[in-house]
Amino acid sequence: MSETIPRPINGHTVAKLHPIPPETLGAEPAAPIEETDVAEGDGVEAVDRLDNPLADWLTVPDAPVLPAWARSTASIKANVAAFVRLSWWQARYHGIRTPKYLVKTLLLAARGFYRATVGLWPTLSAQDHTATVKALRAQAKAKPEDVELALRLQMAHAERTRTRRWRFGAAAVGVASATIGIMLADPLVQTGMAGAIVTPLAYLGRGKNTQLLDQGAPPLRVDMSAQQLNDALRAAGLLKSGRGDEDAPRVSCSMGPVRDGRGWAVIFDLPRGGGKTASDVLAKREVIAQELGVDEIQVIMSRVRAAKGGNAGRVSMWVADDDPYLGAPNPSPLAKAETFSIWDPIPFGQDARGNRIEVPVMWQSMFFGGLPRRGKTFTQRLMTAAGLLDAYVRHYMADGKGGADWMPMRAVAHRLVMGAEDAAIEALKAMLAELLSEMERRFAILRELPTSICPEGKLTPELVRLKNMPVIFVTIDELQEYFTAMEKEDREQVINDLCRIARRGPAAGFVSNFASQRPDAESVPTKLREIITLRYSTQVVDKASSDMVLGKGKAAQGADASVLSEDHVGTGVLVTGPASYVTVRADYLDGPGFAKLCATGRALRQAAGQLTGDAVGDVTAAADAAGFKLAPILSDVLEVMRHTPRMFTDDLLAGLVNIDEDTYGDFNAERLAAELEAAGVKRISKQVKIGGKSLAGYQKRDIEAAVPAEILLDPNAK
Repeated sequence: MSETIPRPINGHTVAKLHPIPPETLGAEPAAPIEETDVAEGDGVEAVDRLDNPLADWLTVPDAPVLPAWARSTASIKANVAAFVRLSWWQARYHGIRTPKYLVKTLLLAARGFYRATVGLWPTLSAQDHTATVKALRAQAKAKPEDVELALRLQMAHAERTRTRRWRFGAAAVGVASATIGIMLADPLVQTGMAGAIVTPLAYLGRGKNTQLLDQGAPPLRVDMSAQQLNDALRAAGLLKSGRGDEDAPRVSCSMGPVRDGRGWAVIFDLPRGGGKTASDVLAKREVIAQELGVDEIQVIMSRVRAAKGGNAGRVSMWVADDDPYLGAPNPSPLAKAETFSIWDPIPFGQDARGNRIEVPVMWQSMFFGGLPRRGKTFTQRLMTAAGLLDAYVRHYMADGKGGADWMPMRAVAHRLVMGAEDAAIEALKAMLAELLSEMERRFAILRELPTSICPEGKLTPELVRLKNMPVIFVTIDELQEYFTAMEKEDREQVINDLCRIARRGPAAGFVSNFASQRPDAESVPTKLREIITLRYSTQVVDKASSDMVLGKGKAAQGADASVLSEDHVGTGVLVTGPASYVTVRADYLDGPGFAKLCATGRALRQAAGQLTGDAVGDVTAAADAAGFKLAPILSDVLEVMRHTPRMFTDDLLAGLVNIDEDTYGDFNAERLAAELEAAGVKRISKQVKIGGKSLAGYQKRDIEAAVPAEILLDPNAK
């Protein structure tokens, strides 16, 4: 953009327009230059006046002082780490070849010794004197009668002889002295002396094309240059083709391509006049990756927004040398934390370049989706785990699968619904009704509070304790299990309740944390998914499925979870806004670690007087808190019978298999009865009546009777 010279118009001066510097990534946006309303004769000196000789000199471009790779701590660390890796690679590369280098050095030293000997021989043999002797001898033969000439020849010959003797003698003494000195010296000194002798000889023995060290450049799996970038964009149809290479339009690189960590970084602007934007570049990610010779998972692209000095045609691209999402998982910082405030961003994972990703959840709702066994539930548990470490977070938990993933929550959850059987569905409906009632109660309280303590009509950290309104975490996993098991009328009611909680709940301190597998219109309705603010998807089968989780059109913008493979367990695409997304390798928190956090959360709530609801009356949790270990069969049976006082044996066996198929897969009625009897269960009756039908089954009170009475009656355990 060329500079426009200001000209007076009707006695006023129009502000001068300066070009945008090419490299403004990370800089604060410059304040707009206002028009200067100054008359020509008022005597005020403005920087942009035509008669100001310092105008150009005083015009300071709004460009960052540091290069792009040095503007953030994460970037500096990445490049320092890359330098260390390169140095370590060079050390290993040349260390292995040290014997080869020693042999080459000795050969060069031998050649240097030969060259030194050849060079010193004329001096040692007094060749300068020999020339004089030969000349006089020739003259003496021509004039044998000249006595004076014969005398001069004799004297020259004698001088040459003396010179040879002392020169060879001095050389012999020097060599002998050096040899004796080396033999009598310490090994370390011998090594130094040998190096002092061999090094200059090897240097003397070098040739014009001699190279002592092998080529030490590490092989790069990915290479990039400005020409390669232009060729890739042109092949993708983002740049027009010219008559020749010089006439073809090219991108303008404001940074790079430069090495950045384990890859190449470049920031470029598309040429004007081509009709292409940064969004067009993001949509061509797969084609660009193919042209650069990499997998699309290695290409990380994003728009550079105006707040960071960008424009509609500026793109930031980082191309990794290899897949950046493989390797050992990163342990979650929450695993070692003692407490956590849910008002702070939750540590979630790392992006491709190793930058820490944190997610603020207050005033938000979350949705997790993806294929089974890709780490969806483990990732969803990270958000709940952060809430476990805050005593003023109340948990409402429902798991449609009813497996072991969420069972440790019984120690903390105010309400816990496990499974999608009829009793569990009724418990879910009751839980949602309780949540809606609590939400309306809170809004009634918030409306009556003065603006001095509730300025925005929302819950605040101070009000949490003042009014005893803890933040409420609503966690529901495997939503599709509930919706597919419900009748149409119940399904519509539950969907409407969830929509109300997700839409209005955040202002009252409700944080929704939902998860499902492929959320099509049948499994999770669109009207529920569309009001969720934060979305995360692990691998899905295609772009359409990715858009179902992340939002319509996100795949075209580059937020595409279908590019992930089965190897990317625990990695997904996180969408945090209409145009904000990042592929994240989520932190790892295993089952035992999550159970430990649940126990810690229970202790925190007991100390703060915030242990409420189902967690208070949970027998297994109370036993664990008291240090009494229940038999696993008792704990699991009580979990299956959580929502019913009695259950048929067949249904109980099916529930146990759902919890742990490896343990209970081969159980039958006889073995179940034997195991429970061994654990201390005494059945008052072997028949139970449910819905007017009597079959073999168990009473929940009979199972609880096997727990020591002091555990059931101990108020400290509750």
